Formats: sequence, structure tokens, C-alpha cells
Amino acid sequence: MARTMVERGDVIPLLAEVFRTYGFEGASLARISEGTKLGKGSMYNFFPGGKDEMADAVLAEIDGWFRDQVFQPLRTADDAAQGIERMFVAVGRYFLSGRKVCLVGVFALGHERDRYALKVQGYFAEWVGALAAALVRTGRDADTAQALAEDAVGGIQGALVLARAADEPALFMRTLERMQRRLLPPTV
Repeated sequence: MARTMVERGDVIPLLAEVFRTYGFEGASLARISEGTKLGKGSMYNFFPGGKDEMADAVLAEIDGWFRDQVFQPLRTADDAAQGIERMFVAVGRYFLSGRKVCLVGVFALGHERDRYALKVQGYFAEWVGALAAALVRTGRDADTAQALAEDAVGGIQGALVLARAADEPALFMRTLERMQRRLLPPTV
């Protein structure tokens, strides 16, 4: 049965799960309607631009969350090491300890890659840049910080894939713990 009386913002997380499950191309209007419990009329009322507008809204929501919970703390924490620690906590929480795939990663790998290339590139570039800047503030030289940031973001993405493939979410959290130790060696 179709749902009524909802807000546009309430629909976006439901859309994200449909796109996360089926990818952009596989997210048919029937699947979107089933996943959101909204009829086509309601969907087009919220998103007159159709599926493209839905995907834009989902990516904007993800971008906003990562800016607030990950990128900004990396840039502004008084103690850069604490900002990095907060990043790992937030990432573990966001990906449900490895139970949830990265939707931006799904868009980066699917047929929709070219359509959303700038948004996907911007998301990953901002994450790497914010992490590299935090690492510089911990005393790393710029080249080492950049390499470590690229390795960490790539490792997080790879750990998500590996944890899902192995059906072992704890693998993701173990990987985050190892990466955090590599980025922030214990202080004496």
C-alpha cells in the first residue's frame, strides 16, 4: 500500500537504500516505489526530475553527512589526532560496521559513473584532502600525508567490499582499527 503524508527528507534515506541495493540502473520506478512505499505520483511530486533528481538528492544527503561528520572534524578539530579518531568512529557508524556498502562507491563503479563523475570525484577528493591536511597537522610531511590518506580512504572502500564479499562485517571494523593504528601511532 502506498504511503501518504511524508516529507521529502524522509524519502531520501529510503531512496538511498534502493540505489544501494540495485544501483542506479537497476533502481526501476517499481523498485523505488516498493522501497519507499510511495506511488509514482508522490515520487514525482517530491522529485519532478525523476530518477536523476532522486539520485542527486541522495548524493547531496551523503555529501552533507560526510562534510559534517567526517570532513569538517578532520579540518577543524583542535587536536588533529582526535579529528582522525572521530573520522574512524563516524565511518564505522555510517557503514553500520561493514554491513552497508558505500553508495558513492556504487555510483563510481556502475554505468552511471560518467553521469555522476564530478560528484563522485569531489567526494573522494575532499575526503582524501581533509585527511591529508589532518595528517600534516599531526606532523607528517605533505607527501607522506597524501599517500597515507589515499591508502586509508582506498582501504576503507576495499574493506567494505571485502567484508560484504566474505559476509563478515567484523572484518571491516578490524581493518578500520589497523588503519587508525597506522595513521596514529600510540603516543609515548
